[in-house]
Amino acid sequence: MAAGNNGASTPEDDDPFGYLYADGQAAGAQAPRQGGGYGYPGPAAQPGVPRRSYNQVRAVGERQYGGGVGQVPPQAQYQQQYAQPSAQYAAPETYPGGGGDRTRPVPQAQPPQRGGGPNTRGLLIGAIAVVLVVVIGITVAVLTNGKGGGKGDQANPTAPASQVQQTPSPGASQGEDQKPVELPRQDAATLQLGGPAALGTDIKGAKGADGAYVMFNGTGGSASWTVDVPKDGQYTLFLSYSVPGKDAKASLTINDGQPRGINMKNFAHAAEGDWEKGWTYTYSYAELKKGTNTMKMSCEPGDQCEAYLDQVWLKEGQVKN
Repeated sequence: MAAGNNGASTPEDDDPFGYLYADGQAAGAQAPRQGGGYGYPGPAAQPGVPRRSYNQVRAVGERQYGGGVGQVPPQAQYQQQYAQPSAQYAAPETYPGGGGDRTRPVPQAQPPQRGGGPNTRGLLIGAIAVVLVVVIGITVAVLTNGKGGGKGDQANPTAPASQVQQTPSPGASQGEDQKPVELPRQDAATLQLGGPAALGTDIKGAKGADGAYVMFNGTGGSASWTVDVPKDGQYTLFLSYSVPGKDAKASLTINDGQPRGINMKNFAHAAEGDWEKGWTYTYSYAELKKGTNTMKMSCEPGDQCEAYLDQVWLKEGQVKN
């Protein structure tokens, strides 16, 4: 169908949404403009001119929404309302004294200067010194506790670790009392001989100088030993000797006392006549006084004096070896 006059009842005359505005027409509303719309018929169709649109296009801002002359359009009202900020929500700088910037940068920590600040080296040295003192104190306490054990620890409690224990000097009286006294020892060949007593060197095994020893050579033969002791008390006299595989007996006289017997048995169990295998020793207890004492070994009447003396020595107390 060619463009042209299609009659008055063509679809272009009808608004497809006209039924939406039927009630407006029934109430007698007037068309808002000459071109119709909103359910109102537009201008009459012109013969030979096709209808281009149901609504006329208008420029932006031309259309008005509500209000009449002298009223502010809605767009202007919006701009007036929100163009300026409300006094309740004004910026902080608008208030008195609030013009400063609240977002201040956080100051950064500056590195310590070489000449200032606390003396960290001194603090470190002090801490190390304290640790060393504690360790030394603990070590001293452990070592001291380890030396004294059992009941001794209860009787003599260990001194605190903070107190330094000093060793007594060698010249102290306590040290001299505790130091063992070295008592004399002498070869029989160097003693004072009496009667028929004589020296001999034929029998091997004697410990005296040059292997010399003393022979009683019968009744009256003797060897006297003068010795100094540090204090009064009991001592033990030891004699080394040899017998020819059989027992012998001699006498001991201390200072001005009475002679008493000395047992000189064949403790070496040597065969009879074997002087070289008969070397052994015996002992006798003696009460001595502080200072000089004289002890005489002799062959008295009734003694069996077939024995050779090698050495003599003393020990403090009554001991057996």
